[in-house]
Order: sequence, then structure tokens, then C-alpha cells
Amino acid sequence: MSVNGITAAGTVSGYEPEKTQKYQKGQMPGFLQTVRKAAEKTEDSADGMVYAEKAFEIVGPNAPKSVKKAWMEAAKEVGANGLGIKSNGMMGHISQMMVQRLTNQMQGKPNPDDILGSSVSSAIAAVRKAIYDMDNPLRPGGAQSIEVQRLKMQERQFYQTFLHKLQYLG
Repeated sequence: MSVNGITAAGTVSGYEPEKTQKYQKGQMPGFLQTVRKAAEKTEDSADGMVYAEKAFEIVGPNAPKSVKKAWMEAAKEVGANGLGIKSNGMMGHISQMMVQRLTNQMQGKPNPDDILGSSVSSAIAAVRKAIYDMDNPLRPGGAQSIEVQRLKMQERQFYQTFLHKLQYLG
């Protein structure tokens, strides 16, 4: 007899104690090893700057080096980046630049990931659009956790800092 998958002997059906022992001995599945390696890289990198650079490579593959420098400086100052990737490599929330990527993809643009473009002025326009979209959402936000609210405030601060640095370039 079992209730909710727990047998009379007190074990959970389908659960194999050997699996836990394997994980404790270091024999992890591939995806867990990837997560662990990412965490180790984060500890090695200064405040997740590796992830800030990866985020930039996604949205600015054709952007000039001066735009990348401004992005990295803003990420270091604020402790966040425009894609909502936290210092541990995980997505904290859906950022406005992620929304722009999806919109570009749905509109059939040839390179939907290239949000920042190939010039300082195109990067300024993209950042202004992100700030505008944050201030004027199409649908008012529903209930959001305090963590998501904090991350969105940090994202907005990143955009403002990044925009300020870009304006000195342009």
C-alpha cells in the first residue's frame, strides 16, 4: 500500500538512494556540472563582469569598442547589465533589451539580437527606447516580487548610466 507515492516501508516510489550517493561522490549529470562551472567562473570574475561582457556580445555584436567600454563601465558602476543577467549568470528578470530582442525576432528582422547597432548614435537610440519602454509599459505590471522590483530599478539605473557615458562619446 502507498499513499501519495510513499510506501509502507517509508520510501518514495521511483526514488533511488544510489542517485544521491552518486551526486555526493561527484558524479553529477552534465547540466549540473555546467551550472557548477558557471558558478566557479563567477567567483573567479570580478562581480560577474564576465556575464556583463557576454550580455554585451549578445546585444551589441556590431557595436564599436567605445560602446562596449561604456557598457562595461556602466555594468561595473551599477553592478548590473542591460539583459538582467545577475552576477551568478542566472536571469533575474526579463529586461527591456530582452523584450526588444523578441520583438525584433517576431518582426522578422535579419539580426534580431543586434539591439545596439553599429554606431554610438544607434546605441543611444536603443537605450532611450529601453528607458521609455520601462517608464511607459504597454500593460501595467501586475504583482511583482520585491526582488524583481529591485532588479528592474537596477536595470533602469544601468540604462541611465550607460546612456550618460554614451552621450559623452557621441
